[in-house]
Amino acid sequence: MTHGMCCGRQFLTSEEKIEKLEEYKKWLDNESKGVEEAIEKLKEAS
Repeated sequence: MTHGMCCGRQFLTSEEKIEKLEEYKKWLDNESKGVEEAIEKLKEAS
């Protein structure tokens, strides 16, 4: 079994790389918002 077969395609097109990075950025933005909300709740509880 080659590396590409066990872990997905090895060579992505530029468009695919952009799409994956945009999805990752969206995930990071949502994670950041969740962290901000958690901080605010902790501050309110103090």
